[in-house]
Order: sequence, then C-alpha cells, then structure tokens
Amino acid sequence: MSAIVLYFSRTGENYVSGAILNLSKGNTEIAAELIQNLTGADLFRIEPEVPYSSNYSECIEQAKNDQKREARPALRTYPDHLEQYDTIYLGYPNYWGTMPMPVFALLEHVDFSGKRIKPFCTHEGSGLGRSEQDIKRLCPHADVRPGLAIQGAKVASAEKEIQKWIAK
Repeated sequence: MSAIVLYFSRTGENYVSGAILNLSKGNTEIAAELIQNLTGADLFRIEPEVPYSSNYSECIEQAKNDQKREARPALRTYPDHLEQYDTIYLGYPNYWGTMPMPVFALLEHVDFSGKRIKPFCTHEGSGLGRSEQDIKRLCPHADVRPGLAIQGAKVASAEKEIQKWIAK
C-alpha cells in the first residue's frame, strides 16, 4: 500500500495553550512528519501562492475573510501522480471550524476517487470541527475515514496517539 501525506501548515505567530508563540515549524507539519516517519509515506506541503501573514491576528482575519468569500487560493504547486497512492493522509490546522481554504482548493482540483483519505488536524480546543463532512462533500467518491484531532500544544508528544489512529 502506497501513501502520501498532504498537509497545510504555517510558521510564525500561532495560538498555543492560551498564548501567542512564534513557531519556526508549524504544528501540522510536525504531525505530518511524525506520520511520514511511522508509515514511510511521501510528503507534500500544500502552499498558497500568497501565504497567510506570519502575524497571528492578521492571519486569522485573512483566513476568516477567505472562508466568508469561499475563496479558493491558487496553490504554488499541486501533487503529481496521485494515482500511485492508495492512502492520503490529509493534514491541516482547524481554521474557523474547518480546513483552511488552500486545502479546499486542493480537494477541488484533484480527483480523489477511490482513495482512502485519513484526515488529521491540529487545534487548540476546536477539534476537527466540520472538516470531515467538508471532505466527504468535496470528495464524494473517496473513502473518508475518521479523522484525528491533535491539540497543537501537544503535537510533539502525540506519537502514540498517531500510531493508534494509523492502525485503525
């Protein structure tokens, strides 16, 4: 079985355990790398052509406005040759109750028919929100499995939790 981890993550100021911290590596990227190490999956970072601000307050306003407008930001690149993968691990932070709009853009651009999608998100209290339902709506011919919500502040110590989820 061949797998790839597709993930959106951002560095800079992030909300972590009630404080704004400057992260050199995003929480979702840490989770994505853990999944890659545990599964041997390939790794692909979802990056918008115009990145969100590294300033937390500006970023959340940009993300909220993107969601209100149902924006589909252009991505720097799209993954090639997904037909070779059976399993897609899809990672993202919870932005306003769902995935960031660049993830929506990817899911609408690529055909995930027949793929097993295992979503995972990082959050600071909001869990997966409605992201699983959104993935099922955007990828109706994929097998969307139950997702994993990881509190961002605890992502570095989440390996056992991630292992259990991978095994399901």
